[in-house]
Order: sequence, then structure tokens, then C-alpha cells
Amino acid sequence: MLFNSFAFAIFLPIVFVLYWFVLKNKKKQQNFLLLGASFYFYACWDWRFLFLLVFSIVLDYFSALQIEKSDHKKAAKFWLILSIAINLGFLGFFKYYNFFADSFAELLGGFGLNVHPWTLQIILPVGISFYTFHGLSYIIDVYKKKIKAESNFTEYSLFVSYFPLLVAGPIERATHLLPQVKKIRIFNYDQAANGVRQILWGLFKKMVIADNCAPIVNEIFANYQTESASNLVFGAVLFAFQIYGDFSGYSDIALGVSRLFGIELLKNFNYPYFSRDIAEFWRRWHISLSSWFRDYLYIPLGGSKGGIWMKIRNTFIIFLVSGFWHGANWTFIFWGGLNALFFLPLLLAKKNRSNLEDVALGKLLPSVRDTLNIILTFSLTCFAWIFFRSENITEAFHYIERIFSPSFFTVPGNFSFKIMGLVGFMFMVEWINRSEHHGLQIERFHPIIRRATYLAVAFIILRYASFGNNEFIYFQF
Repeated sequence: MLFNSFAFAIFLPIVFVLYWFVLKNKKKQQNFLLLGASFYFYACWDWRFLFLLVFSIVLDYFSALQIEKSDHKKAAKFWLILSIAINLGFLGFFKYYNFFADSFAELLGGFGLNVHPWTLQIILPVGISFYTFHGLSYIIDVYKKKIKAESNFTEYSLFVSYFPLLVAGPIERATHLLPQVKKIRIFNYDQAANGVRQILWGLFKKMVIADNCAPIVNEIFANYQTESASNLVFGAVLFAFQIYGDFSGYSDIALGVSRLFGIELLKNFNYPYFSRDIAEFWRRWHISLSSWFRDYLYIPLGGSKGGIWMKIRNTFIIFLVSGFWHGANWTFIFWGGLNALFFLPLLLAKKNRSNLEDVALGKLLPSVRDTLNIILTFSLTCFAWIFFRSENITEAFHYIERIFSPSFFTVPGNFSFKIMGLVGFMFMVEWINRSEHHGLQIERFHPIIRRATYLAVAFIILRYASFGNNEFIYFQF
């Protein structure tokens, strides 16, 4: 069931009405309703994988209880390792088995040994990377005594499988979400209204920006060998807009939907294309994943406290693992390594935390220096996105090679004033509201301006949106 589908437009109001009007102030029953709705939501993708989700929930629930009641550290560590090994085992099998089999065969082929690996027609369970990381963070936090093991099975199950975040995040922490699940929620009109506005903005970014960019991006990348250099640059830039509109749009809808039920989720995007360096970009892009790897991998490895070589090692590990998390393809690993190379100079020069405040805070426009830094950061990001989008490494390098030709100075053949106008509108709204939680959080403006903006966004969606139930990019991860 897609957020941008007719089925979800029916599903959400039904759950909302039952939640607030039938089960008002009945926390236990509300949680049962949300859990049942979440399982149904997931089963709509493929009901067979619902059993895998339930198994993961049961495994981590009982492992955490065993960790908490263990008298010896060895026993607690046994349950921790067992849970991590099984979770990562399932993730590795479904997501990476064929990748490792093919890569091993290619390696042996380089030595003159022809091997035909046994590959499987494996269907990737939607959301497995996300709900696996929910459970892993919980089990690790229980082991480190940052949180007590949850004894209520329903409440823990809801934490892992809560339908707004189930298939594409944000990756929640038990310390943030479980306390909200455990308390009585009282309907708050302002919170719900804010949620509706965020849903509207998310639908705009997905259905208008991402889905209009997608056909042009697909055409350019599919025919890159015959495209002009300017068209290839345009394709890379459009993909940057597409993936941002697609993924941040999903996150906006998820956060907005959750607000309708009185639950606040972690912010996942914070206007990343206004970043002045790569370090700032990664503090603003897919925040829940970046912070997850920081807390559960980077810091345990020593972070940036050691010598130069330890800093370099840890930086590459965090970015390479992040790239590999995105998919079983060398393109994602190369994309991660490229971002590590972009990030390293800032880290070694101790400038990776230079831009912590919003750009041009309290000003209408950025300075010339900030503008140039934003353009440079966006250019580096677009360059890296070429590897992320390409089918393989060879295609990515050929794509880049063809950019450096005389046709670079021609007008892109696929250039669309309509799409660029819509993208310009999106960034104008987000620039004005860059210190807010989302683009349509404009309560500080006069009511006439607010209503005119809401109507304009709704009209643009009705006029220019793609209503083809297009899937979200990050569902494949």
C-alpha cells in the first residue's frame, strides 16, 4: 500500500476515525488498533513476509528480556550476539546473497577459474533494512542499559512495526518512540492540522517533483551513450531533485500521518541542499540513518578521537557501510567511498562542524560565500549521485566521461521549463521555511497568505501530479 495510492486514502481515515472517535483515551485498544493496522499495511505488500517481520519482533523482544535478567555479562552478551547475528543473517540473505555469490565468481574468474554460482530468485522483503535497524538499536540500547527491556509485547511490536515508518523510515529509537507508545494520547487539533499540512507538502514533493523528474531521468540514464554532455549534466541534476523529492516527500508524509495519531517521529530531512559543505549535508540528509551509524558504529570504533589513520579508517568504514546498506551493488559502495573522500578534508582540518546553524539565519538571502559553498556542495552531491543511479560502475564512469565533451556547452535537449519551475517553487517555499520542521509550517504568516499557499500547493498537485501509484525509491532498500 503506497502513501500516494487511493487505497491509502481510504485506509488512513478509517484508522483515524476508529482511533480517536471509537477508542478515544483507551491507550491499550488504540495500540492494538495501530498494531493491527500496521500488520495489514505491511501484508498488503506481500503477506508472506509478515511472518518474517513477526519473527524479528519476537526474537528481539525475548532477547532483550533475557539480557536484562542475565546475572552475568557473558550471558547478556550471548543474547545480544544471537539477536544481532540472526537479524543481520536474514538481512544479508535476502539483500546480499546474490551479490556475494556473483562477486565471488567474478573474483575467481579473474584468476582464470570459471565458476557458475548458485543464485536464487530472492524477493527483497520491503522495509527489512529499516525494521531490522529498529530492532538492533533497541537490543543494543538494552544491553548498554540505556533503556529497560519492554515487557509489554504489544507496545514493543508497535514500536518496530508502526506503519508510517515501517517500510522506509525514519529509523526510530526506542528511547524516543516507546515512551510515546506507552502514554495516553490526547487529540491535539494543532498537531493534527500541522500533520495534514506536512502530508500535503510530502505529496507535492513526491507526486509533483519526483514523479515528473523520473521519466526524464530514466530516459537520459538509459540512453546516456547517445545523449549530449549538457543533457547528461541535466539528468544528474534532475536525479538529485528526484531522489530528494521522493525520499524527503515520503518522510514528510510519514511524520505527518504519525502526527494525526498524536505521535512525533524523528525528523529525517532538514533541507540538505542548502548545505555549505558535505559534513553539513550528511547532518541534514537521511538523518535517522546517519545518526544510527554514528551512534552504533562510528563512535564504538573510536570516532574521531584517535590519530589521523584511525580517523581516516573510521570515516571510510562508516561511509562504505552506509553505501552498502543502500543496496547490493558496487555502485552504492563506490558512492559511499566518494562521499568519504569529500568528507575527509573537512574532518582532518577540523572543519566538519563549521556550519551547525541554518544558512543565512535571520536573513532573506545568503552571502556570496555561502551561495558559492552551497553550489559547490550541491555539485559534489550530484556527481556522487551519478554512481548511486547508474546500473553498474562501468556505466557510471562512461556517463561521467561523456560529460567532458564540447556538447557540454549546448542546451539540454530534455530541458523542461515546467519541471524547473516546479522545482524552483519547491525550493523557494523551503528556503523561506528553512528553520521550520517542514515547508508548509507557515503559521507565522497572515492567514490569507497561509490559505493561499495551501490552495496553491493543492492546485499544483491536482494539475501536475502523476497519479500512477509510483513506488518510492527507498522501498528497494
